[in-house]
Order: sequence, then structure tokens, then C-alpha cells
Amino acid sequence: MNKTLNIAVLPGDGIGTEITAQAVRVLRRLSEQGHFSLTLQEAPVGGAGYRASGHPLPESTLKLAKDANAILFGAVGDFSLDTLPRELRPEQAILGLRKELQLFANLRPAMIYPELAGASTLKPEVVSGLDIMIIRELTGDIYFGKPRGVRVLENGEREGFDTMVYRESEIVRIGHVAFQAAQKRNRRVCSVDKANVLETTQLWRDVMTELGKQYPDVELSHMYVDNAAMQLLKNPKQFDVMVTGNMFGDILSDEASMLTGSIGMLPSASLDANNKGLYEPIHGSAPDIAGKNLANPLATMLSAAMMLRYSFGLAQAADAIEAAVRKTLAAGYATGDIYREGCKRVGTVEMGDAVLAALG
Repeated sequence: MNKTLNIAVLPGDGIGTEITAQAVRVLRRLSEQGHFSLTLQEAPVGGAGYRASGHPLPESTLKLAKDANAILFGAVGDFSLDTLPRELRPEQAILGLRKELQLFANLRPAMIYPELAGASTLKPEVVSGLDIMIIRELTGDIYFGKPRGVRVLENGEREGFDTMVYRESEIVRIGHVAFQAAQKRNRRVCSVDKANVLETTQLWRDVMTELGKQYPDVELSHMYVDNAAMQLLKNPKQFDVMVTGNMFGDILSDEASMLTGSIGMLPSASLDANNKGLYEPIHGSAPDIAGKNLANPLATMLSAAMMLRYSFGLAQAADAIEAAVRKTLAAGYATGDIYREGCKRVGTVEMGDAVLAALG
């Protein structure tokens, strides 16, 4: 009997509606082919959530996300709402979902397809064969630490402040995810910190070192974040699994996306302790191209593949999506962000058509 997948679809803002629509088409095709049964429910989030109910994460949307087995997320961000109080801005929706669903582990694979080696900003010989997994702790660090705010000093000058904080248990939890991921790959973990300056990340390094003793089959190294940023550009293939805190991971994974040719190619998974997850492309809502059939939907489709693999244990179905994407790229199809001479330039929907054709 086929497994029934109960998926919450949260398209969000900008190109979010276009790219999630193509990923849904792929999931429906796999369901038609008998891989699984499918229940999809859609709800507004981000700017769309605010316009619908006055909050970027409406209660009804949060309930749907909690009740679902997994969440397919598009993107949030609406420049016209940037003047709202911070707690009502679209981006608060994703932070709220991470917190409410306890999605502490963010997995961002950065790999390059042979056809896109020339699209990278680095030389093809530097990036060819690239395959990195960046694991980012997602619910701690300076993004969630308190106290935070802006205050006025005695002399009338304004001062902004945020708190970077990590508990040992939070570091251990994400460390296990990294070491176990490495055991399934090339058995190398690079832990990224700023232990020479920040007490918080000195604790991070100490805990990772202690935890590494439980994984004698995995080689553990440490690297300061500034050097890691440089090494990603100098010699990215030296890395297998990188693990780091919330803020450093946010920056490094976006940097790594450009090694692959386009941020439009990178999927991600945000998981809780039981592998329930929220799956999204790492790019933003791109309002400048929204509604123009220009967005690259491949990262969202690959996020759906990660969903099938991590939350549902459907490796064969996940492999089918990834193989279809490879076949489509090999056939020369390209949206504008990955276009190069000799390709077949297509839009969002046409890229979806090509992947569906590759799926059969």
C-alpha cells in the first residue's frame, strides 16, 4: 500500500508561487506513477499572510504546518511591507516556523552539475566535481538571542544590541547531525567558528572536539569563519561536511551557492529531531522578476526531492527527481540565471515541462 504524504504548501511571496507550482507538478506526477499518495493543502505566509490576516504567520497557516508531515515552502519578502514593525514583516514567518516547529538543523547541499561548471563565477577546474553539505544550526545564535533591541544612551546616541548565545545541548544536537551526515559521505567534518574572538564559539569548538571522540571514523577539523569564507573560493573541494552556527551558516551557504552557478540551483531542508522538515530553495522572493515566468524552479524541485528522502524515506522517488533534473540540464535547458551559449533558454513553466518529460 502506498504511503500517503500530507504536505503543507506555503508559496509565500514574489516568485514563491511560481516555483512551488512547478515542484507540486513534479510531486503529482510521481504520485500518478504510483510512488505514493498525496494530500496537498496550501496557505498564505509572509507578505501574503500579512495581507490575508494581518500577520506574516497566520494561526491557520501555523496549524496547517504543524499538522502536516512536511512543508514545501517558496519564499518570503515584500519590499512594500518593509516599513512595518519588525515583528510583522514577511521574513518573520520563516523565523516563526523554525521556532514553533523546532527545526534546528538546516541542510544545504552545494553541488555542481557538469553542465553548469562554466556558469560558476570560479574557474571550471576549481568547481568541477564540487559536492559539499553545509549544516547550519537554525534556532539559536544571535538571530534568537536575548536581550536585543535599540536603546538611547545618556548622551542621546542610539545603540543597537543583539545577543549571541549557544547552549551546550544545542551544539551537541547539531553536531550529531553533522557527524552522522559525514558517515554517509566522505567522513570529514569541518566545524566553523570564531573561537579566537568569541566566547560563544570557543564553547562551540570545545563541544565539537569532545563530540568528535564519539565518531572515530570521521575526521574532524576546525576553521575560523573568515578563513572558511576564503577557502570556499580558493579550494572548495577540500570540504565534505561543514557545520556551523546560525549566522555564519547563513552567510557561508549563500556564498557557496555561487560556486554552483546560481543561487537558483540550491535546495535546503530544515529538520526537527524526528526528521519532520520544511523544504525550500535558499534564494529569496525576487520581486523584480515575479510573475514574468523567469524564475528557476529547479532548487524548489530539488527541495521536494530532499523532502521525499529525509522526511518520508522515499529514496527511489527522490532519486527520480534528481535524475530528471540532471537529464534536463544535460539536454541544454536553462532559465536565465544559468543560461550560457548553446543552451535552450526557457521560462519557469517550460523548465517544469522539461523536468516532467524527463520523469516520464
